[in-house]
Amino acid sequence: MKQAGIRIGTHAIALALGFALGIYALPILTAERGASETELRPVADRALYTGRFERSLTRGDPLHWTDGKLSVTRAALAFEGRVAPGPDYKLYLVPGFVASKEAFLAAKPHARRVGELKTFGDFVAPLAADVDIDAYTTVVIWCERFSQFIGAAQYR
Repeated sequence: MKQAGIRIGTHAIALALGFALGIYALPILTAERGASETELRPVADRALYTGRFERSLTRGDPLHWTDGKLSVTRAALAFEGRVAPGPDYKLYLVPGFVASKEAFLAAKPHARRVGELKTFGDFVAPLAADVDIDAYTTVVIWCERFSQFIGAAQYR
């Protein structure tokens, strides 16, 4: 009886570990190709604003971070850098700088969702014609599924 309990326990642990690794690995396996230099350059060259995503903003969190340069035009956001892999990332504009999950949740009612992040590196995200980039100051990358703050870059 004791042997059966040990076997069930070890199998349950292996199953849980496999499930957790699958949640982490699936977005990596299904990620889209990052933007090319020819896609990034026109946005970066016409940028009205720039900002930086700093990895240190998430205080050394190994699972939730981003690091790179942000370029903002009236028509698009461009990012050159790296983002920690994860599921269900969304891009938001917020009216004031936020540096934590709690700060973003407080600002979220005033935020504007402008896109989804389907890559873990360079990207260009087109903006809808009715988005007023001057009404906001910061771009936030947020994991909607797990309510996790991934990073923020203040552009003005």
